[in-house]
Amino acid sequence: MRSFIIAAAAAASAFLPTTVLAQTFTKCNALNETGCPNMPALGGNATFNFNDTLYNKIWTKQNQGKVDWSEKGARFTIERRGDSPMIQSKFYMLFGRLEVVMKAAPGQGIVSSAILQSEVLDEIDWEFLGSNNTHVLTNYFGKGNTTDYTRGKDYKMAPPQEEFHNYTIDWTKERIQWWVDGNMLRELKPEEALNGFNYPQTPMNIRLGAWSGGDVENNHIETVKWAGGETDFSKAPFTMTVQTVYAHDYTTAKEYSWENMDASGSWEKVKVIEGKSELLQEYQKPSGVRNRWAALSKGAQIAIIASIIGFVVIVAAIVLFYFIKQRRAGAREYKAHLAEADKEAAENLQYKQYQQQTPGGKFGYNRL
Repeated sequence: MRSFIIAAAAAASAFLPTTVLAQTFTKCNALNETGCPNMPALGGNATFNFNDTLYNKIWTKQNQGKVDWSEKGARFTIERRGDSPMIQSKFYMLFGRLEVVMKAAPGQGIVSSAILQSEVLDEIDWEFLGSNNTHVLTNYFGKGNTTDYTRGKDYKMAPPQEEFHNYTIDWTKERIQWWVDGNMLRELKPEEALNGFNYPQTPMNIRLGAWSGGDVENNHIETVKWAGGETDFSKAPFTMTVQTVYAHDYTTAKEYSWENMDASGSWEKVKVIEGKSELLQEYQKPSGVRNRWAALSKGAQIAIIASIIGFVVIVAAIVLFYFIKQRRAGAREYKAHLAEADKEAAENLQYKQYQQQTPGGKFGYNRL
């Protein structure tokens, strides 16, 4: 996410915009501090549909700015100067896969982002400039090192502000891959990142959000230039929309600990605490099924309910038709039975009358 100063590589860190510092931050940098708290792991995989709920036991909202939900997904909206709406996962992954189906925000100076970031400032980025509708930017950082700005690479694609696309990061200790809609754009190996030192390799959480790089009152002039120019807030709102997020932690764990971490920042120094992740249990518990129902769009819910009602009505109609048909068939059979009984009674009566009228006894055979 710090790629906003690619055009200002020589600028001092004092020029970092406050809006971006609000998104790129750490609660406790274990490379410089001791006693940093353990990080809850995902320890499995989960899919989140951001069209009805934040899942606030698993995600948290940060910063000024509006995040709300619609049938199309979670909307991150910049309405005024200083807005930088963001959400981040409470879980961390130690190597894993992130898929975000999203549509970037349009607008000069507006930046949308989907990133993985650790507390020691390892980082893997997707970034989108609102005024650039032909390219997406990929980037990475290791341990907060911002001395080199050649690591950011942009790639041509269909307009990211007009359509939803799947942006994937697949991250292992051997390589990082960036994919768009099933097509790999880039691969990075540790030896290409300052012989591994700048290679992201510590537990990361997910951060999704938008900010105004073109906010001239909060950002350095080089940041404004990089973001595409000054933002005209009279044209607000500027909205980024996230439809779904898929996360897969490649390490099965309950928590990650900094207990053994040293200045190397190596993944091998991360202590993996075995057990079932509490956040994964939260996701998988029975109420999670209701959450997944709640996560469906209102239109989808109405369609499903209508389908169920339609099915019940059809079944009821079939059953009713069957009973009416059977009743009619029974009535016809009963009527036929009565007719047969009446016919038999009439024949018996006729026979008795015949016997009474015939001379010579009962059978009429004693005539000479």
